[in-house]
Amino acid sequence: MDSINLVESFSEFKDFKNIDRERMMRILEDIFKSILIKKYGSDENFHIIINIDKGDLEIWHTREIVEDGEVEDSTTQIALSDAIKIEPDFEVGEEVSEPISIRTFGRREILNIRQSLVSKIMEYEKDNIYQKYREKVGEVVTGEVYQIWKREILVLDDEGIELILPKSEQIPTDYYRKGDTIRAVVLKVEMKNNNPFIILSRTSEIFLQRLIEAEVPEVYDGLITIRRIVREPGQRAKIAVESYDDRIDPVGACVGMKGSRIHGIVRELRNENIDVINYTNNPTLFISRTLSPAKITSIHIDEDNKRAEVFMKPDQVSLAIGKGGFNIKLAGKLTGYEIDIYRDSDNDTEDVDLMEFTDEIEPWIIKVLQEIGCDTAKSVLSLSEKELEKRTDLEIETIQEVIRILKAEFE
Repeated sequence: MDSINLVESFSEFKDFKNIDRERMMRILEDIFKSILIKKYGSDENFHIIINIDKGDLEIWHTREIVEDGEVEDSTTQIALSDAIKIEPDFEVGEEVSEPISIRTFGRREILNIRQSLVSKIMEYEKDNIYQKYREKVGEVVTGEVYQIWKREILVLDDEGIELILPKSEQIPTDYYRKGDTIRAVVLKVEMKNNNPFIILSRTSEIFLQRLIEAEVPEVYDGLITIRRIVREPGQRAKIAVESYDDRIDPVGACVGMKGSRIHGIVRELRNENIDVINYTNNPTLFISRTLSPAKITSIHIDEDNKRAEVFMKPDQVSLAIGKGGFNIKLAGKLTGYEIDIYRDSDNDTEDVDLMEFTDEIEPWIIKVLQEIGCDTAKSVLSLSEKELEKRTDLEIETIQEVIRILKAEFE
């Protein structure tokens, strides 16, 4: 009998498809059963034997032997005269199993078998990928950069599965070349046009959480709980942590000895500054901690409107706001309060650090003023125009403009 050597005929599918031989054999068996049903109306009297080790497939047709002329259904019965051609000592009432040659299916059917096999394997592969990565949503995966486009990066995992890292999910300072290793969290898995789309993210708060869990055993074991994470990818992140064990310092454990634990995470996130903060249910204390390193004079909380009025000395305002305003922005997100910062004006000595005027005064001018000992607005205004001109060598028009800006701050 003719048999199909599946190892040779279908090895090409095994090479580039994420499917084992046993699964391929079951798919092939299902395909032949459907062909048999189409050709004979039923597959009940047919036996498909697949040798997984050798990759051989055989089809046997079993029928009952009846007297000549009494065959009512050729699919289930065979005449005695035909049966003894197979084996001379067959008798009426016995069953005979006869191998079916693949040639009997015809060229068209064989082509259909091949096409069905390709279709079934692809369908299984897509479903397998979808199910596998659907269970990995929220997990960190590692892959190799395969293709870089304007709006996204194509990443291949160790099994050659395609993963997508959109531009919107990349840290602004991320830079990759083909062949680079990339780490990201599985953000979501979708089916589009019957194809699985696995979306990665490096900007998600979950990515940062997973990195912390990997670096800090106490977090992974549940001894320390991450209550909340907020990020401005590539710039700054704030993490509120809590421990129910008084013997464990959650902030110290997350940062590590001399920052050993947090440094690896910072490098992975392109030098993103990470503030680890002790969580507390006391909103005043929590807000105070989130605005660190700025020191706060007082805080007025409006619970109904979720607003906080924070008062601090003028030289602390720039610290609270932070570079690019990220510190106060993330503090608001972490605490859930709209934070308004006010300079503490309880006394007549209110002053403003010159660095707070960088949007209006050129940094090099501020540096010149600082070099003559003028670090605040009032220290500059205490000097006359002529004195400033003499000590700084700045043009009189520049000095007049600086004085105008500084005076406006106190009007």
